[in-house]
Amino acid sequence: MPNSRRQFLAKTSLGLLGAAVAATSEAQEPSQLPPGAPSAFGTGPAVGPEVSPNTFAEAEKLVRVQLTPAERAQAANSWRVDMAALLEPRTGPRSVAIESTVAPFSRYESVLSGQRPAAVRDRFVRTNSDPGPLPSNDKDIAYAPVTKLSRWIEQRKLTSERLASIYLGRIEQFDSKLRSVITLTRDLALAQAKKADAEISSGKYRGPLHGIPWGGKDLLDTAGIPTTYGAEPFRHRIPAQDATVVQRLHDAGAVLLAKLSLGALALNDIWFGGQTMNPWLLEEGASGSSAGPGAATAAGLVGFSIGSETGGSIVSPSMRCGVTGLRPTYGRVPRTGAMTLCWSLDKLGPMTRSVEDAILVLQAITGPDPGDVSSVPSHLDFEAAGPLKGLRVGYFPKWMKEPPATEVDRAALETVRQLGMHPVEVFLPDWPYGCLNLNLFAEGAASFEELTLSHGVDKLKMQTHDSWPNLFRQARFLSAVDFVQTDRFRRKVCQEMARIFSDVDLLLVPSLRDEMLTISNNTGHPSLTLRAGYVEVSQARSDWAPDPQHPLPKFSPPRRVPHGVTLIGRLFDEGLLCRVGIALERAFAVASEHPPAF
Repeated sequence: MPNSRRQFLAKTSLGLLGAAVAATSEAQEPSQLPPGAPSAFGTGPAVGPEVSPNTFAEAEKLVRVQLTPAERAQAANSWRVDMAALLEPRTGPRSVAIESTVAPFSRYESVLSGQRPAAVRDRFVRTNSDPGPLPSNDKDIAYAPVTKLSRWIEQRKLTSERLASIYLGRIEQFDSKLRSVITLTRDLALAQAKKADAEISSGKYRGPLHGIPWGGKDLLDTAGIPTTYGAEPFRHRIPAQDATVVQRLHDAGAVLLAKLSLGALALNDIWFGGQTMNPWLLEEGASGSSAGPGAATAAGLVGFSIGSETGGSIVSPSMRCGVTGLRPTYGRVPRTGAMTLCWSLDKLGPMTRSVEDAILVLQAITGPDPGDVSSVPSHLDFEAAGPLKGLRVGYFPKWMKEPPATEVDRAALETVRQLGMHPVEVFLPDWPYGCLNLNLFAEGAASFEELTLSHGVDKLKMQTHDSWPNLFRQARFLSAVDFVQTDRFRRKVCQEMARIFSDVDLLLVPSLRDEMLTISNNTGHPSLTLRAGYVEVSQARSDWAPDPQHPLPKFSPPRRVPHGVTLIGRLFDEGLLCRVGIALERAFAVASEHPPAF
């Protein structure tokens, strides 16, 4: 250690520390250091408010460490010269504004070093079946999957303008029950539909989404159209540019009908307009945070929708509302122009009424964009009718025997066997996977730091202990050391998932198993949730922590609602995931039933 640092540290021994700190700014002025003396930690001016040993004693309870009285005194006496200045980018005279588009320098990558993505070629072979005659009933047209709608439009049996008008009429008729639409884009939709019809009539067919009306979760920027994040402080926010995904769907000829609801700042299903409801059970919420996409797609108000997921926000409403949700591999779909909750976890993906619809949409929005530093080039290898025999489908025996697994989940495993695939038992270490949520809480609090510190979050409708305002405030007391340790733990979890996928081609899991929702979102693996059957519920379900003061409705007799299973695929192997999903969907034969009230 250089003499200057030794000398300084000797001066600041415990007994003399207080006096040394008081004199630091004078004793350690750069002009008074001997030539060639390197800098030393703790030699700058003291900044920030005074703290005491008791400050640390109380803070220790939050981070669950314990210092001795001497260590506590030393930490308190030197805090203002050692650590307080590190907060200057936010609190000091040279504070730095960090735009919302600036991602952290450390970048998360799904594929571990030495591995490569599963899909190494581009191939897309969709189903080539005849869609059959166009239904005479508008309701049957509205509920038709994109695979059929696109063929009817391509064959000019159905115009985009008529289809858009059907959906707009259904939104007007039914959305008051669902509260799934935040902003209706009627004029834009009709203009885009007329343009699509003119292009198709002239022989310019852009592909399977040309002329198909859709809805976007209202965290996707739309030029000149409000993008509110479902949150009171942003309800009048109007962006100047389209999100990349929105632009890609425009380029594909899709027709934007509506900006759909999300739980405020992408948590659960309550936004500034109320709670979005489940079309199958109007006494309960649609689940979130992609509540609007789930409800509107299930009720036949849009042809398809785009949702997002950070920790279950595609999977959960897809389960609740009985639709198909495809959460792509982290990095496949760029998030440029989408609200950031968590840089290392956020993903955008399709929510549809059939599995093949989901992969059709994914094809249109996949690929990197310079605005998203985590988006990467990738391949999509999909063959709708490709072989299944011999595929190895992993499952967790214990998970299949206990809630939230149901008889529907266990029957799905048997269906896998009947289709010629091989169920394979797999296992994970008994680790505290829920600790990975530290990443979500810390990054979310950073993303909405200004809104939190300015008390903008106080305007959100939900102010419970498990809603963002409280969680963002609490997250400020998470340890930076624990954040790094959690990131290292995340790598260990990625290695375990890589081990499992060295033995199997995909996984079949109960959709709402907490461990797998957390694990797969943190490792970046793609998931496909699809309806597999029905269950009966005797009480309404909620994403929120139980509140004895506000019990949920109970039902006697129980109500029949959809239940889905989830497939987890290898990184960037959405093609295989959807090939298996299509086969399962046909075998289950339950996807064509619609909510009775709609």
